[in-house]
Amino acid sequence: MIHQLRIYEIFEHNKAAFHDRFRDHAARIMRSCGFDILAVWETQTGARTEFVYLLAWPDEPAMRSAWANFMADEEWKEIKRVTSAQHGDLVGAIEERILVSTSYSPSHEPSDPHRLSGQL
Repeated sequence: MIHQLRIYEIFEHNKAAFHDRFRDHAARIMRSCGFDILAVWETQTGARTEFVYLLAWPDEPAMRSAWANFMADEEWKEIKRVTSAQHGDLVGAIEERILVSTSYSPSHEPSDPHRLSGQL
């Protein structure tokens, strides 16, 4: 299992449109392509607003395949075209990090006693 951390620069003037698009469309289409969305956040650093989300994947080939399917999805392409025409660019810079657990990382399984106690 690997995790993927995605960080999008978003803009205050059309932030609501970004969240509407991600919540109502992107997340749904992502799930249909095999994405496992674990969590989403918004953060502010100085004047920069960022949308951050965490995905879980069985392995890197599965991740790459799902991303290719998502980017090729005709419904997603049309939604992106329409929302960009209405609101301008909703995303600026994009950062991505592939996170691979260390051998001593606590499990993310609810049944793992280390997860609940915080002990390694």
